[in-house]
Amino acid sequence: MALHKSPKKSETIEIRLSHEAKAAFMARCRSEARTASDVLRQFIEGQEGAGTSTPRAAHWRLVLAGLAGVMLGAGAAVPSLARDTGTSRAAFSQLDRNHDGLLDYEEFRAR
Repeated sequence: MALHKSPKKSETIEIRLSHEAKAAFMARCRSEARTASDVLRQFIEGQEGAGTSTPRAAHWRLVLAGLAGVMLGAGAAVPSLARDTGTSRAAFSQLDRNHDGLLDYEEFRAR
């Protein structure tokens, strides 16, 4: 009896994305107990039938669109989180005992 072997997977695709997008994608794959390669392979195979869309492919499109929205929203929120406030400056001045503008280990430990 001859066993049927699946074709060897030898081709690769390189994509560029942000660390946050990759981390979210990998977390989603882990939560579904699937590999990233398996998810992407299934997505690509679902796209082969020109114009046909499976419910699972539609689901992934929604997930990717939501992920893009979250990344855009986080990008807009980050500058507002970096603003200096009077309370943070006062707290830093209290920790910076020698007033050199830097916290060394001893100053941090003494808090």
